[in-house]
Amino acid sequence: MVTLKQIEALHWIAELGSFERAAARLGTTQSTVSKRIQQMEAASGKPLFDRAQRGARLTEWGEQLLAVGREMLELRERMVALQQGGTPPARRLRLGVTELCAITWLPQLIAALRQAYDGVTIEPEVDLSRNLHERLAEDRIDLVIAPEGLADAGMAVLPLARVPNAWMARPGLVAQPGPLTMHDLAAHPILIQGRGSGSGLFFEKWFRAEGIALRRTLATDSLMAMVGLTVAGLGVSYLPRDCFDPLVRAGKLAIVATEPALPDVPYAAIYRSDRPSAFIAAVAAIARAVCDYSRSLQG
Repeated sequence: MVTLKQIEALHWIAELGSFERAAARLGTTQSTVSKRIQQMEAASGKPLFDRAQRGARLTEWGEQLLAVGREMLELRERMVALQQGGTPPARRLRLGVTELCAITWLPQLIAALRQAYDGVTIEPEVDLSRNLHERLAEDRIDLVIAPEGLADAGMAVLPLARVPNAWMARPGLVAQPGPLTMHDLAAHPILIQGRGSGSGLFFEKWFRAEGIALRRTLATDSLMAMVGLTVAGLGVSYLPRDCFDPLVRAGKLAIVATEPALPDVPYAAIYRSDRPSAFIAAVAAIARAVCDYSRSLQG
């Protein structure tokens, strides 16, 4: 294995132009520096210096190895500086959220993370729960905020909130006085979220457990598209109650009371448990502290 001392010798020979000056810079003997280079050449099976030339001139292979080696030396310097109380390295967070989080408390979360971690780089992805979980399993995302249902056994799950949902429709679409039975409600077209959606899968399982058969459905993967279709009067849909209460108060939507009522959807911060990270666990805790699905675009 190539050692940092060997890389250090290679670096200073290239910088100062000779083995003798590199030895003096490192406070060691020329024979020790030569031995380190010989060990590197033996490990790689390729010469690092062109011995047909005068002076210490690197071969092409030596230049390639030195370029990578200098990165290793820089990392060592950063680690030493950090141990001595220097500036911590900038953090990078690959964050996956569903549409409901993006339109409610994601701005608040980003502000809290920037306050807690100066210089943090946040790379957000807004997508369906199923897609986000696939990226998390492939280590392309660090943390996902989504409904709990799709989390694998190897994931850490920190509950965040339970989001109340209600059936909603354009005012006047459902004329019967409530609360309606699900049989009565099913007489209308039902707008649902697709199977890629965590909420869609959650309610699909609940319908099955309650023995509810929906005869006419229209599916969409987009929450905001479902809101638009509902406002347009194309059917009845289940929507987060508090978030879209302003549309109810504005007369664009009406809540349809049913028996049984819809259950709350549990949301969680989900990350890989096989790669413990104090940073990711802290991000999940911050998410729990600022989580609020009741209002849109919180700053």
